[in-house]
Amino acid sequence: MKKLLMLALGLSLASASAAPVTLTYWQYDYASKVSTMNDLIKKFEAANPDIKIKQETFPYDAYSQKVASSVPAGQGPDVVNLYYGWLPQYVDAGYLQPLPTKDFPIAKIESDFVPMVQTSKIGGKYYTLPTSVRTLAVFYNKDLFKAARITPPRTWEDFIAAGEKIAKGAPPRFTTLGFGIQPDGQDYHMVREVLVRQFGGQPYSKDGKTATYDNAAGAKAMTFYTELATKYKLGVPNFFPGNNSYRDAFIAGKVGMIIDGSFAVGTIKSGAKFDWGVIPMPVFKANPQVRSNFGSYWVNGITKNAKGDKLDASVKFLKFLTSEQTQRTWLENVGEIPASRKLSGDPALRKDPVFGAFVGSLPFAHSTLFVDEAGQRKAWVDAINMVLLKGAKPADAIKQAATDEQKILNSYYK
Repeated sequence: MKKLLMLALGLSLASASAAPVTLTYWQYDYASKVSTMNDLIKKFEAANPDIKIKQETFPYDAYSQKVASSVPAGQGPDVVNLYYGWLPQYVDAGYLQPLPTKDFPIAKIESDFVPMVQTSKIGGKYYTLPTSVRTLAVFYNKDLFKAARITPPRTWEDFIAAGEKIAKGAPPRFTTLGFGIQPDGQDYHMVREVLVRQFGGQPYSKDGKTATYDNAAGAKAMTFYTELATKYKLGVPNFFPGNNSYRDAFIAGKVGMIIDGSFAVGTIKSGAKFDWGVIPMPVFKANPQVRSNFGSYWVNGITKNAKGDKLDASVKFLKFLTSEQTQRTWLENVGEIPASRKLSGDPALRKDPVFGAFVGSLPFAHSTLFVDEAGQRKAWVDAINMVLLKGAKPADAIKQAATDEQKILNSYYK
């Protein structure tokens, strides 16, 4: 009897020890990302039968707050997907733990990944890593361009001319937009990181602590952007309802051009019923050598909830999510550029008719060092709307943006 009890106990312990570790993974609800992650999880679980992944998703508008309220309570994810601009706040709050250097050596990260990922390094430690990165480019409706007998623009001057020929109707009763203007889409990134630099300025000091665009370059950037609507009548914000109105309108065939990130490729590819293409961000004829772009990315990190076996499993899952194979899958299904220097430098990818424009801009793409992404975004969007909705002077609007953003920077760096 004693031997039977010991045998039963042994079998029970063996069974318990063989029970898989279950990790909870969170990301926001973006259709192509969610479906791709579901497929990736199946592959990971097949290769790691001792680990199970439970994916949970949330609407974008509520996502950051959901993470911020759950992790401190010891609930929510073990591995979490976050926008890189949120990291300073999440690290300061203690929500994330540094990546173990034995598993993710700093030197290897910086040799294997594209340079922009270094904005994920805080206090000398990496807390997160991306699967992919994004830059901006111009998506254009080839059918509308053909009907208007125009060619894709390479300069801002030609961009305006093309938009004027495509736009139909007049504000606010457009039937077709030349340019899908949307300040709170990707446009405010374009003003800050593309136009300010193309007009000879720098949006921030090298250490990121000072907003430096309250000058002639900043005023010119704000003037140029807002005049696309006020002077040249290429379009109006919120032509379609919703947060992604500019992209939805483009997919519906009602817009000649939009400026969007490479992450939009999958959505546009599956939704558009017309011939479309992608071209690099334009330059000015007077200074064609001055190119710039905005680089951004979403990252995966390990929360403070992951301990013991869960931490070990989280490290395995994070290595899988940042592997070259996963990066290739993400490119094919979501449309975001691989974060690997090796993969993003592939000559075939650089020549790709869709992805080439995004990849080609990586060498001169700037990833803004946000300390409060939501607050800093609001400062810019509010300033743009001062001009578009209230008729303020662009120079006054850029001054207000710099004042509001500097308050945020000063509060953080104190």
